Amino acid sequence: MSKGSGPVADQTIRFTVSLPEELLAALDRRVQTRGYESRSGLVRDLIREKLVEDRWQDEGKDVVGVLTISYDHHQRDLTHKIMEIQHNQYVHILCSTHVHLDHHNCLETIIISGHPPEIERISDEIRTLRGVRFAELTRAAKVDL
Repeated sequence: MSKGSGPVADQTIRFTVSLPEELLAALDRRVQTRGYESRSGLVRDLIREKLVEDRWQDEGKDVVGVLTISYDHHQRDLTHKIMEIQHNQYVHILCSTHVHLDHHNCLETIIISGHPPEIERISDEIRTLRGVRFAELTRAAKVDL
């Protein structure tokens, strides 16, 4: 048994999984290329990723998203429109970071908290603005396991 990171000690349970040989070989390659110490570490992370995906499927649960955008800041009114969208949504903008990549290009990350449809909507509104060259929403959520 091992202690978890939570306030109460968690038991670690061992169980057996049967896999085809090729799938196990692919798992082992991923363990190695990603730098995991064991298969268990990778499997734990894969399960947590699925739990985050499930949380995003429940439209009533609060989740967090990180919207990363790259855009031409010389595009007329674009910066103003991005800010206006952030201020007019029913989501919580937790933080944003803005950096200048070069004379024309900016990179911005916007950390957003709210229900999945609301976060998706703000992401889509910003993504479709003229002058936005790249937009990617990374989905996250609190996972206590």
